[in-house]
Amino acid sequence: MDTLLTLEPGMLIWTFITFALLLWILKILAWKPLLGALENRENTIREDLQKAEKARVDAELLLTEHRQLLERSEVEARKILDEAKSTAESLKQGIIDSANEQARQMSEQAKAEIQREKDTALSQLREEVADLAVRAAGKILGEELDADRHRKLVNDFISNLPKN
Repeated sequence: MDTLLTLEPGMLIWTFITFALLLWILKILAWKPLLGALENRENTIREDLQKAEKARVDAELLLTEHRQLLERSEVEARKILDEAKSTAESLKQGIIDSANEQARQMSEQAKAEIQREKDTALSQLREEVADLAVRAAGKILGEELDADRHRKLVNDFISNLPKN
């Protein structure tokens, strides 16, 4: 057992030489490809992070633009609704004014028609009263009087009466 723990200078030199040779071979054959793969992986991760950051910034810009568009759309919608309400109110007022004007005109026409009918009725009543008065006077006197002359007298009398 002592032989295992004792250091022999020849063996120690050959162990170092073998270890250095192994390191040199690993450096040439494995270390460069491993470092290249790690560097490629690092570059890929860095590029992916940059792309992700760019995508995040682009997404934030799009979100901001969408919010602005939404706000503008809401403002335009409110404006359109206000204009529609205003138009509806003016149309409503126009319809009310037109209806009031038509009602006033119909009332005036009805009053004029009533006045014409009243005047016609009064004229007919005067003629009938004049005829009745002439006939009554003719019967009272027992003779036929000049109808035109008496009718003129009765019409003058009636026209001097109050107009109620």
